[in-house]
Amino acid sequence: MQTRKFTVLAGVLALALPCVTLVACHGKSANSADKISREMPEGAEWKGVYYSQIYGNLHLVEADGELKGAWRTSAGEAWGELHGKAEGALFKYEWVEHKIGMVGPSADRKGHGYFVYVRPEKGTSGKDPDEIKGQWGLGDKSSGNKWDAIKQTNVEPDPKSVTPDEVERGPAINGGGWDEGGGESEKKSDD
Repeated sequence: MQTRKFTVLAGVLALALPCVTLVACHGKSANSADKISREMPEGAEWKGVYYSQIYGNLHLVEADGELKGAWRTSAGEAWGELHGKAEGALFKYEWVEHKIGMVGPSADRKGHGYFVYVRPEKGTSGKDPDEIKGQWGLGDKSSGNKWDAIKQTNVEPDPKSVTPDEVERGPAINGGGWDEGGGESEKKSDD
């Protein structure tokens, strides 16, 4: 009888332990940016262009003590902007992504994220490029979705280069030029 009670009690504890652990760890994840405290590698800087197969080229520049950046996804369906402060090798940011060709509430997504600047161990080539490793989340969350990228060498960042042409041009003036004339079909000949 005692063995049976002990077996049932052990089973209940085995089921309860994961629940207690889950409740105790609820506030922070193992990948939380708050737990990262790293120094920037010697000679490294955040400014640059970082390539990811999913998110395309992320162009980062520093302005007024803040990092600002822009990207366009590799598929070309969305572009985004981010800004935030870097403390050593940790960069926490806010972001907004715009779906190209969409309007209304579902056209934009917003959130938070973080990157950690990483200098990999020297590989067989002698020097592998620096990387950023991070996560982003929707709304107030800053994690949940992985974003790693490789720093491109000898490429100057140009955040405006990822902005779609439609955004740069803005709305058409005077009907988009239809009535402005000057085309070949509008030229009159004296024949």
